[in-house]
Amino acid sequence: MQFSELGLSEKSLATLARAGFEAPTPVQAQAIPPALEGKDVIGCAATGTGKTLAFVLPILERLEGKHGTRALVLAPTRELALQIGAEMERFGHGRKVRSAVVIGGVGMSPQTQAFREGVEVIIATPGRLNDHLDHRTARLDQIEILVLDEADRMLDMGFLPQLRRILQHVPRKRQSLLFSATMAGE
Repeated sequence: MQFSELGLSEKSLATLARAGFEAPTPVQAQAIPPALEGKDVIGCAATGTGKTLAFVLPILERLEGKHGTRALVLAPTRELALQIGAEMERFGHGRKVRSAVVIGGVGMSPQTQAFREGVEVIIATPGRLNDHLDHRTARLDQIEILVLDEADRMLDMGFLPQLRRILQHVPRKRQSLLFSATMAGE
């Protein structure tokens, strides 16, 4: 299978070619087409199999030309959030889709400023995003796409109460994409 068979735009295909990607991984081949159609997706694949790209590309495709915060990507750790942010920048280069990485351990002011200036995508850890919700500096009422990356780890790390708080601010009518290396009971 080729990336050209997944329904991606020429812009995405050119970016993938420049980055040296030749063919989608199984999780990308299975997740990208329904994600592009706005369907909910649960993706389970080993670490290093391209799960991040399986949601980054559909977000970029679906949000190009839209304004307001339309996508929320939640990750359990700062490191993963930064990695997702780097992939969003790498594959979003030349598109009008702005993103902000919202993590603890750094000042809130630059994050608040990014919200004021406008971003289409928030990539966040649950704790810091809840801090912004408490301060009313982040709005999630226009979210169309919600991604829980490493959803199993977030639950294992005790983030369920924080996730529930965040979900109270996100519209019920939205696309949900859940990705993990393993998915147990919950």
